[in-house]
Amino acid sequence: MRKVLIFVIDGCAPEYLTEKTAPDIFRLAKQDGGFVKTVQAAVPTVTNVNHACILSGAFPEDTHVIGNYYYNRQTGEQGFIESHGFMKAPTILQRYQAAGGKTALLTVKGKVLEVFGEGVHLGLSVQNPDPSLLEKLELAPPPQVQSPDSSRWIFHAAYQCIKKESPDLVYCTTNDFVMHHYGPDAPQAKEQICTLNHYVQKIHNLDPDREIYITADHGMNQKTTIINLQNIFDEACLPVVCVPPLKDRYIENHIYQEGGALYLYLSNRKKEGSVLKLLADLPVVERTLSSEEAARLYRLPEGEIGDYMVFAAKDCAFGEVEGRQLHTNQVRTHGSLYERTVPLVAINSAAPAGQYFYSRDIVRHLL
Repeated sequence: MRKVLIFVIDGCAPEYLTEKTAPDIFRLAKQDGGFVKTVQAAVPTVTNVNHACILSGAFPEDTHVIGNYYYNRQTGEQGFIESHGFMKAPTILQRYQAAGGKTALLTVKGKVLEVFGEGVHLGLSVQNPDPSLLEKLELAPPPQVQSPDSSRWIFHAAYQCIKKESPDLVYCTTNDFVMHHYGPDAPQAKEQICTLNHYVQKIHNLDPDREIYITADHGMNQKTTIINLQNIFDEACLPVVCVPPLKDRYIENHIYQEGGALYLYLSNRKKEGSVLKLLADLPVVERTLSSEEAARLYRLPEGEIGDYMVFAAKDCAFGEVEGRQLHTNQVRTHGSLYERTVPLVAINSAAPAGQYFYSRDIVRHLL
């Protein structure tokens, strides 16, 4: 059974992970049957959607994970996706387990373990650490989730896990606190990638034949205009429910739940023309797609994404701000089509670079 480590660096746009910030990673990729390139993340570019795709090798039309947040138009129920049952496609963790392999899921965000970690042999999160596993792996108690130190801790946990338990498959992911707060040139961002570089080299020294893949769930961009599309619809007396796929409990990362995409649920289809006209008149709204169009273009489950899907312009986002809009220079976020390009590094790759187009292809070539 092939031994594999997958690092998913939350919010890591390609500009963060460079030969200058990660020289050892680039060197190993070049010399050990690997490569460095960019690939495409799934849409919308949010955490749950892309973990589902990376872990399964499938598109959202098969995983049925369409966001960090859900809305049931029949009942009006809505809430955070942070428990198992939403993911409908089998994961590589489950496939390894079925084949008798030992698996580990290490994450900063607790929800990743809850949504995707059912049955995993070694499951550990910074948010809700298992004391017995901390002891087994000889790990100190973790820092706060929303701190730069959380990524360093989870990288060290991956090293300790491989050193102590040598699982066949390790899936390790950070959170995007640093990327939400700092651009690629900031010392804090460079330090995080430098730490990753250090631990990848250590893990490779420890287990030189292990396949190592490094990617991101989505990129990250500066946004200067945040609009509250729900308030705009309400002011216009248009019965539309705006559902943000980015919305989650980690408000330190996006205090307005601001993201680059929305699902729109129309309560009265007779108002459809007025809704579309309003959207067409808003410069912030760059693209409006029917659910059928969005499903076809981005391999989404058509019956689960509302009636329309809208995308924001590059420097804009949809958020829960007071009034209609907010102009700011304090927001970095994701969710739109502009955060779709992500890095992919492979060391001891399962397939040539030319066979990887999406982040999900990591697992597709392991199946």
